[in-house]
Amino acid sequence: MLISQRYKFIFIKTMKTAGTSIEVALSKYLGADDVITPIFEEDEPLRAAPGYRGPQNYLVPLRRWKRNDWMTFLRTRQRPRFHNHMSAARIRQYVAPAVWNTYFKFCVERNPWDKVISWYYWEHKEAPRPSLESFIMAGRARDLAVMGGSSRYTINGVVAVDRIYKYENLHEAMRDLAARVGLPEIPQLPHAKSGFREDRRPYRDLYGHAEREVVRDIFGGEIAALDYTF
Repeated sequence: MLISQRYKFIFIKTMKTAGTSIEVALSKYLGADDVITPIFEEDEPLRAAPGYRGPQNYLVPLRRWKRNDWMTFLRTRQRPRFHNHMSAARIRQYVAPAVWNTYFKFCVERNPWDKVISWYYWEHKEAPRPSLESFIMAGRARDLAVMGGSSRYTINGVVAVDRIYKYENLHEAMRDLAARVGLPEIPQLPHAKSGFREDRRPYRDLYGHAEREVVRDIFGGEIAALDYTF
């Protein structure tokens, strides 16, 4: 999750949509006042190697704390913070209304059937693995929807971002983003969290009818909104 004061954008990070690669690439253009949330420790060298800024300003300023934040702090000494897969609803709570209302808010979404395959291999990086069917039927696809799907970029069921880019067209997405917010170039995405997916067949070849329909039911909103098909 990123907030750029200079380029006036908020990047809301969904799951299994190249979000870490986008965070790393966009960190190149961020300054000292911008919000950069931590990513996985093993991915931070991707950001550090070219000299990009790392995690900073992710503790919520005191002036933005809510009553519940103070209660939690008094009980646990834990400060509220911006975090990696923070939802639009939570981000809106902690930024100034002028920032939320005027900055370009965007995220990336992915064909849900393909997204679930990526999630499956991320969760089970090494063999032996459960079957894809048992993985889906055990509720793991629904977990993905809850943790990193449309709940990240909707508020009360309504899309809260200005643009949902498609994972399948990332280069064009970065071109459009650069033009919209005034970046000096088209961001070049590194390959983060890749290499876990062993079976490279098209996702259509990996599904049976039952699990295909389960994914359709879980991600019906995303499928309808972005015209995804199996």
